[in-house]
Amino acid sequence: MALSREEREQFLAEPHVAAFAVDAGEGRGPVTVPVWYQYAADGTVWILIGIDSRKNRLLGAAGRFSLLVDRLEPTIRYVSIEGPVIDTTPATIEHLRELAARYLPADKVDGYVDYAWKEHGEQVIVRMRPEHWLSSDLGSV
Repeated sequence: MALSREEREQFLAEPHVAAFAVDAGEGRGPVTVPVWYQYAADGTVWILIGIDSRKNRLLGAAGRFSLLVDRLEPTIRYVSIEGPVIDTTPATIEHLRELAARYLPADKVDGYVDYAWKEHGEQVIVRMRPEHWLSSDLGSV
């Protein structure tokens, strides 16, 4: 059964790991990798990626990407969104902290942020406004 708009938005607001997908060019399947994401109150999503990464180069060429977010319990549920990149801005340590706090226990955030800020290189925030939605709750098996 498809989810209502409110159910989709509530689900995306939960801290699930997403499968990020972007077109890899002619003759290749899409690049698909797990990412942390943030769902914003204005209905946009954002991800944090390396400025010199293959993902960022492919996003520059494609101009759009998809995220698939799923879970297995208490029911099998997923939301898939696809849409254009609407903004790319330099990431700040505050962005990194916000994302880390969404996914990590509070006592692990500072250590992760210190490490990632020093070791992951320059990052950017990529925002997308979903245009296409697929969703379902398949119930429990």
